[in-house]
Amino acid sequence: MFAYFDIGGTKTRVALSHDGTAFGDVTKFDTPHSFEEGVHLVASTIRTQASGAALHAVGGGMAGPLDREKTMLVRAPNLPDWAGKPFASALGAELSGVPVFLENDSALVALGEAHYGAGKGDPIMAYITVSTGVGGARIVDGHIDKSAYGFEPGHQTFDLDKTLFPGLTTGEAEEIVSGTATATRFGKPAYEVTDPAVWEELAGLLACMLNNTIVHWSPHSVVLGGSMIVGDPAIPVDRVTYHLARICTIYPELPSIKRAALADRGGIYGAMVYVAQRLSA
Repeated sequence: MFAYFDIGGTKTRVALSHDGTAFGDVTKFDTPHSFEEGVHLVASTIRTQASGAALHAVGGGMAGPLDREKTMLVRAPNLPDWAGKPFASALGAELSGVPVFLENDSALVALGEAHYGAGKGDPIMAYITVSTGVGGARIVDGHIDKSAYGFEPGHQTFDLDKTLFPGLTTGEAEEIVSGTATATRFGKPAYEVTDPAVWEELAGLLACMLNNTIVHWSPHSVVLGGSMIVGDPAIPVDRVTYHLARICTIYPELPSIKRAALADRGGIYGAMVYVAQRLSA
């Protein structure tokens, strides 16, 4: 028996697998802001789903950069109480010592899309999620590419003098194209912003950000996911491609720009692949 989790800044998902190649029903709940409450809730959900069966390994993703040993979050903008606290060992202790494998949540969604979703078969795939925040990862030959602390494309400097919109504090991409940024800018949740001109503008801004991703990572494909891409309304992928074609001209052709295919289960698919890879390493 294997257990998988996907701990995002807003929602957490948990699922179990009997054989490590497919998973059952996914339990979804609000991510607790308290670290202790979060560990306990993830552990209790796994125990309930396991119904007394012994666990072989547990793995999943968390929203934010991890320490080099991949045991805890070192920064957590959306979950500040979780930063610097030993999640892997705390969850393992609650689950009677079962090994816990941890990765960034966006990296695991990327891994899921590379094996089961829109990026399947692409040797080098870049994944970008535009949701509460902005994240992503580079997948090479079916594995998360090596890094010192993980990938944080949403924290690239985008507006150096912070003049693009009123109220910018960092000028980072996450502060400009994310769901949180859009809600702050218009004073209501992004899904309530129905003006097509806004979503067209966001498509152009996201294209500028993706140009940086493409020239840094040189992928065969770019898969876009997150609520700002797969929700309704959403940033239209065809318009992102249109704007990108005018911006990114250094290469003879653009990588394929694709919409994520795994909906809100990409992180669980990725966790399933990741646990199997860690156990076979």
